[in-house]
Amino acid sequence: MLTKIAGGDIIDPVNGRLGKGDLWIRDDKIVAAPAGGAAERTIDAAGCIVMAGAIDIHSHIGGGNVNTARLLLPEQHAAHQARPATTPLSNAGWSTFQTGCLYAKMGFTTVVEPAMSPGAALHTHLELADIPIIDKATLAILGNDDFLLSMIRDDASSQMIEDYVAWTIASTRALGVKVINAGAAAAFKENVRTFSLDDVVPSYGVSSRKIVKTLQAAVDSLGVPHPLHVHCNNLGSPGSADTAAATIAAAEGLPLHLAHLQFYGYGTEGKRKFSSAAARLAELVNATPEVTIDIGQVMFGQTVTVSSDVMRQFSARGSAQPKKSVIHDGDGNGGGIVPYSYGKDFYGAMQWAIGLELFLLVDDPWRVFFTTDHPNGAPFTAYPALFELLMSREARAEMIAGLPKSAMALSTLAAIDREYTFEEIAVMTRAAPAKLLGLTDRGHLGAGATADIAVYRRDGNIAKMLGQAAYVFKDGDLVVQDGEITHYRWGKALRLNPSPDKAMVRRLEDYHQQRYGLSLDWFNFPDSAIAREQPFGEVACRT
Repeated sequence: MLTKIAGGDIIDPVNGRLGKGDLWIRDDKIVAAPAGGAAERTIDAAGCIVMAGAIDIHSHIGGGNVNTARLLLPEQHAAHQARPATTPLSNAGWSTFQTGCLYAKMGFTTVVEPAMSPGAALHTHLELADIPIIDKATLAILGNDDFLLSMIRDDASSQMIEDYVAWTIASTRALGVKVINAGAAAAFKENVRTFSLDDVVPSYGVSSRKIVKTLQAAVDSLGVPHPLHVHCNNLGSPGSADTAAATIAAAEGLPLHLAHLQFYGYGTEGKRKFSSAAARLAELVNATPEVTIDIGQVMFGQTVTVSSDVMRQFSARGSAQPKKSVIHDGDGNGGGIVPYSYGKDFYGAMQWAIGLELFLLVDDPWRVFFTTDHPNGAPFTAYPALFELLMSREARAEMIAGLPKSAMALSTLAAIDREYTFEEIAVMTRAAPAKLLGLTDRGHLGAGATADIAVYRRDGNIAKMLGQAAYVFKDGDLVVQDGEITHYRWGKALRLNPSPDKAMVRRLEDYHQQRYGLSLDWFNFPDSAIAREQPFGEVACRT
């Protein structure tokens, strides 16, 4: 089918299209304007902004921790619309099915689950396959497992480590690698309760820094497009800005991505010894071009924190709201689920301000990414309100007026006049994520791109405008009209498929047989185990 989106204000920074024009779709691709011939379908986009579908690089939407959170908090489940009988998993509120619908209504068409434990890969992909409309991807967790730590301890060759990383990515159908509080989960098993970048994992004699640097080099050498995705040490602690600063310095010229930097933006000034260090971190990010960040913005209200940082979640369980939590430990990755409500008290206000400071003080929208670390800082359904805060200093001032003056005095937020433009929003939520993930087929509106398109009707209420898209196309299908789902379809899971050396695989097989009595078939599940048409789409890397 040939579709014309007519007369919209096109915002496509990649291809330099910033103004009124038409956009053409043939079947599932964007095409150049045809020479003659009428469109079979015309969408009137007059008075609308037209952008590529949005991409979320860090949102916990599937896997063991998310599913455990559903079980822990049945009182948070809301009654949602009935769904097609062919979908196999939970229809409880905050379900896999509803996740895809809610993202699509906002114009998001690709979302990355950033913390997949390799042992839970099949479970994770089963949940992702149940999320309709959007495409999905995962990052596989490494950095606390015995096999990797033993190799680093024993001075294994860089080639051997690269082969192990390649095998992990390929066997788990991942798009990249994440390290979470490197070494801390292993140290936690030996009763260690705090762990910093230069601390050493007992029994292995390797530091957290060494683990991060080893994985960073392996990911870069393999040609994985997305840099190593780092959840730093000391998340949420006063003074954690020192840890973030040290990690930024450790990039040393190689690409490195720091996740949810807001949770490391904490200084120790003031009588409560808790203050904003966002300006300091933003200055370091601006001066370190190889580093990219996402924010993990806090928004006020009830949420639940889910993380494979078992050390952090164990220490946070006493602040659970409501008073219940789950902490679990595993060979390579433990974790925990701790519900939490961000209030407009001193601490909640500081966290809210710190995230916005980072958004507004990092100069380059190509290196700062739009996240709430869903659901840790806030559910992704808070995105429209967050867009408004970034695009309107008046909206920020109105919120600041209702927050404790003692908190705002320790933040620079009130003095920041910057307002994001629609072009910057398009970079931060479309073009830059596609580039960071190596997804050349999306994030822009050029000919040949996948027809993932979001159309927004201009409105003075930014939250309303960006929260209810006028039209959303996914692979050329019209899936949203006037903020409502019009058509259900199933997206793909995007993956890399590097080829590890066969000798490494044999060594890994022997290791699993001897240590666990398990074969590698535990990891190497067939694609047919995911009951969807076209469950995976391959993305290029050098190997």
